Amino acid sequence: MINLYSDTQTQPSKAMRLAMAEADVGDEQRGEDPSVNRLCDMTAELLGKEAAVFLPSGTMCNQLAIHIHCRPGEEIITHRSAHIINFEAGGTAAFSGAQVQGLDGPKGQFSVEAARAAIRPKDRHSPLTRLICVEQTANMGGGTIWPLKTIQELGDLARQQGLVYHMDGARLLNAVVASGVSAKDFAAPFDSLWLDLSKGLGCPVGAVLAGSKAFIEEAWRLKQRTGGAMRQAGIIAAAGIYALEHNIDRLAEDHANAKLFAETLRNLPGVKIDPAEVETNIVFFDIAGSGMTADPFVAAMKAKGVDLGGAGTSIRIVTHLDISRDDIMTAVEAIRAVLQEAKR
Repeated sequence: MINLYSDTQTQPSKAMRLAMAEADVGDEQRGEDPSVNRLCDMTAELLGKEAAVFLPSGTMCNQLAIHIHCRPGEEIITHRSAHIINFEAGGTAAFSGAQVQGLDGPKGQFSVEAARAAIRPKDRHSPLTRLICVEQTANMGGGTIWPLKTIQELGDLARQQGLVYHMDGARLLNAVVASGVSAKDFAAPFDSLWLDLSKGLGCPVGAVLAGSKAFIEEAWRLKQRTGGAMRQAGIIAAAGIYALEHNIDRLAEDHANAKLFAETLRNLPGVKIDPAEVETNIVFFDIAGSGMTADPFVAAMKAKGVDLGGAGTSIRIVTHLDISRDDIMTAVEAIRAVLQEAKR
């Protein structure tokens, strides 16, 4: 099976598995796991933050950060396609009692002007605007990269208005590799942010949340409260160490394969795609012109050994370290065959 469903589908390599098997471990809850401690130190250094905490998932990173930053009844500003709105099972409302104002904007991004207009006046009838959240890269925007200038301007706005600024950094390192902007520069304006280890970096599990020492101390309290504290977690932290040491620069291969996919697919009848919109490892294309919809298309593709996702007439593929150039060409040929069969 050529798995293009998501970069979360990656399998740990033999070298990563060996690093996990040989990891130095200890009691993470007592601060005695050397592998966990090293991973957190590496991430804090990479992002230019005072401290970091290892967590089971990126969703937990977002939810713990929101719970620390927001009181019940306060409001978060983000894009309407953001992960915290659409893919975290209502966690923001359930755990923190906060509401979210989703903004419009092309490619999963909103402007500084839109954010400024969305900040509520300090009126007792209105919720208090508390947090601005940016998702880097913008998943549902097609893996697009928030420009550093926009990120900095939003940070200036947050400081001017006394707001907190958080980054959902699920694919931050894809943005780093594709743009040439350092992780530290992207991270600098934010009060909190996190890196996902289980997407393009190829780890089986985990994410790392970073911020000030006081913020991470509170995050540890919530980690304990929500059952996220672990014991000999160095076994999985070792995968993260390996990934940060070996799997960052190779993200460029994923971006090249995504671009190749888009360039090759553009010539197929019934497919609408603009290769110029592919910035990292996520590709969306539309099959409305073929007369098919996503469900039968996805099923037909799986029958041909290619797994991908979609809704309506929009299809998404995501490249990652388990996908080769040959896999891309095989997937395109499978798409060609499915569309020809549908036409017949």
